[in-house]
Amino acid sequence: MNGPAARPVVAMLSGIRAAIIDLDGTMLDTAPDFLVAINRMREEFSLAPLALERIKLFVGKGSENLIRRVLAVDFDAPQVEQHFDLALASYQRHYHAINGDHSSIYPGVREGLRALQQKGLRLACVTNKPIAFARPLLEKTGLRPYFELVYGGDCLPQKKPHPLPLLQVCRDFVLQPQQVVAIGDSSNDAQAARAAGCKVLNVPYGYNHGQAIQEVDSDGIVDTLLDAAALISEDCCAS
Repeated sequence: MNGPAARPVVAMLSGIRAAIIDLDGTMLDTAPDFLVAINRMREEFSLAPLALERIKLFVGKGSENLIRRVLAVDFDAPQVEQHFDLALASYQRHYHAINGDHSSIYPGVREGLRALQQKGLRLACVTNKPIAFARPLLEKTGLRPYFELVYGGDCLPQKKPHPLPLLQVCRDFVLQPQQVVAIGDSSNDAQAARAAGCKVLNVPYGYNHGQAIQEVDSDGIVDTLLDAAALISEDCCAS
């Protein structure tokens, strides 16, 4: 009898001094914002609206990838590139107008961030969302004060799943990668963390490109950020 894949047993993490936390699908359910902005853009192109569940499959690899995949629903590759610049500009205009209006904070996020801080961890938010959208969204939801650093997908030459953003945080915090844990909802986070040499935990909700989170190579799956904080041993600031 086939059933859902079993969750890996999650061990306590020791020697952790900082956490790098994803935004979309990890701290905030932003898919309803994507739905509104994308479908307003599509209306300008006389295209039919897309359903929320379909849009969720396209989220996570940055705005450029998102818009190319949205256009590819209706156009072939040359046509996608033909329409790309206007579509991206339209999407960004609409997203800016409603950024955060339809988003919600996942359960356990505020409590988890507080618990991580209480353990003495330094916190960074690394997202593939453009920084012009990420910072206002964190401010609007009241999450910005938890983070020393915020990197958007356009802040550095590479974005997740490339390890560069995570390695940059390690350099900024003057920490070794093995002293840092990445927490996210998708293979992007896990691949970036593995390549950087960081530990990684995944949450089971969010947007993982239609892939089961159990199929992602990580150090474990946690129900909430609060559960993630509970897995970090109290020796995190000992050295």
